[in-house]
Amino acid sequence: MEENARYAVGIDIGTNTVRAVMGKIGKDGSISVVGYGESVSEGIRRGRVKELSVPPKAIDACLKTVESMSGINVGAATVSINGSHIASTKVDGMIAVGVADHEINEDDLMRIEDTAIAGKIPANRETLALVPYEYILDGQGGIREPLGMHGARLEIRANVISALAPDCDNMRKIFENDVAQVKVHFLEPTATAAARAVLTSRQMENGVGIVDMGGSTTGVAIYDEGELQFVGVVPIGSNDVTNDLATVLKTIPEIAEEIKVRFASGRFGEPGKDIVIKRGRDEYTFSRKEVDDVVEARLEEIFEGVRKMLKIAGYDKRLPEGLVLVGGGSKLRDIDVYARDQVELAVRLGKPEGILGVSEEVMKPEYATAVGLMMIDGMTAEVRRGANEEKKTKAAKKKNGEGGGFVARILKIFK
Repeated sequence: MEENARYAVGIDIGTNTVRAVMGKIGKDGSISVVGYGESVSEGIRRGRVKELSVPPKAIDACLKTVESMSGINVGAATVSINGSHIASTKVDGMIAVGVADHEINEDDLMRIEDTAIAGKIPANRETLALVPYEYILDGQGGIREPLGMHGARLEIRANVISALAPDCDNMRKIFENDVAQVKVHFLEPTATAAARAVLTSRQMENGVGIVDMGGSTTGVAIYDEGELQFVGVVPIGSNDVTNDLATVLKTIPEIAEEIKVRFASGRFGEPGKDIVIKRGRDEYTFSRKEVDDVVEARLEEIFEGVRKMLKIAGYDKRLPEGLVLVGGGSKLRDIDVYARDQVELAVRLGKPEGILGVSEEVMKPEYATAVGLMMIDGMTAEVRRGANEEKKTKAAKKKNGEGGGFVARILKIFK
């Protein structure tokens, strides 16, 4: 191992698969992938931990692959969190910071964040991130970063991303298990993690949405004017397509999955031959129309949920850069064509880009979240190393275990 070398790890805990990516951080801030792996996930349902004793085995199996490839032991990582309990809440707050020539410092920013959150985020929820939209100093608005400015009255308008505290605790517990033994640096929603790996700063500035199509959930994140505006989760995913096919076609899930992967398409109504699946000496024939009807019905439900999220956020038909699809579910043929008609926006498929090393193996839609988590882990390495814990307020320490507001501001530098 190189002396003083720094490494970052992202671990995506999905319903079907655990994926992990390790990157080496260069002196210039570049990240090279040095290890990756995946394993079958168990004990997770709709993004939430259902059995504390089962997921650690899958995590351990995945990390052994990463460690074998990289030659580096994984002791800590940034980890995904998912589920319909994740919420996006608009908040505001105001504090008096002193006399007119007072210089705004980190303590002031942490105090106003605490003030903005107080009474607006229920006690049973944990703040994952606070994203400032605007600071107002002595009546002057439109300020992105007030640090170092002078004034007496400071106000904030922000977006708070939160999750149910028990779900956050359970996610950390499966990593603290004797089998996994990994310290969790941060918990990050899957959609915002994928955005880090896939979206550009120009897209975020113009207005763009990312849709992470997982096995049992579909995460949605919306960016505009360079900031995260909304996060939500639709509790439906590609597994539901498979289960519907198995039920309607009266076949087993393994065959239904093969039909979905090999023959399902987002172009419906086009004539086609019957589908034939061979299993050893057995041969199964299925109606193309019946398969299309089942897949279309479930996709319609998924994208109705996405459209609902866009309306809640106030961005229905209002994203110039459209939607970017990632996740294993986005690999369905021509799904971008179908999605475009449903949401009435431009839609394209996304994959991680700009990563060095053995990255060609992870430059796939299903690895977008894991790569994004790894990038976040790398970007905040110096923050963790140099942060002065004693200066943090009690409320700030509760944010993701390490001071979410401060870290959120640091991450803005890397957009």
